[in-house]
Amino acid sequence: MKMLFKQRMFSWFDSYDIYDEYGNTLFVVKGQLSWGHCLRIFDAAGCPVGCVKEKIFTWMPQFELYTGEDDYVGCLSRELTLFRPSYHIDCNGWCIEGSFWEWDYDILAPNRHTVAHIAKELWNWTDTYTIEVADLRDALCALMVVLAIDAEKCSRNNHT
Repeated sequence: MKMLFKQRMFSWFDSYDIYDEYGNTLFVVKGQLSWGHCLRIFDAAGCPVGCVKEKIFTWMPQFELYTGEDDYVGCLSRELTLFRPSYHIDCNGWCIEGSFWEWDYDILAPNRHTVAHIAKELWNWTDTYTIEVADLRDALCALMVVLAIDAEKCSRNNHT
C-alpha cells in the first residue's frame, strides 16, 4: 500500500493529510498546542486512531506512540551520533535504516523484512513523503514513526 503524506501549506500547528495512491483520504493529522509536539491522528471519518506525543525534559528527543486514545505501543528516540541522526524504535521490534540526508529510509522488522519504505519528494511547496507499507496492518504504526521523525527534524532545524 502506498500512502502520500502531505503537510498543509497554511496552518498554525502541524497539520497533515494522508492519502492513498488514488487520492482518497486515509488519515488526517492535527497538531495541538502543548509542551512539545502532540500530533493527533484521525481516520477519514474523523474518529481518533492514534497520537504521537513528544516527551519533554529528556536528554535526546523522544516521542511516544499511541493507538486509539491512550494505548501505548512504543517510543521513538533519537540517539547521540556524530555525523547523521540515528533513531531507536521500541515498537514491534522495528529498526530504522536511512540515508545521510534523512530523506529516504526503511523501517525494518526484526527478521530484516522491510515493513515500510519512506521517501521525501523534493520539489514540492510543503513537506511531502511517500510511505510504501508492505502490510496494511502496519500502516498506522509506520505513519506514527514518520510523524515522529519529521517532528524531531523540525525541532532540530528550528534550534540550529
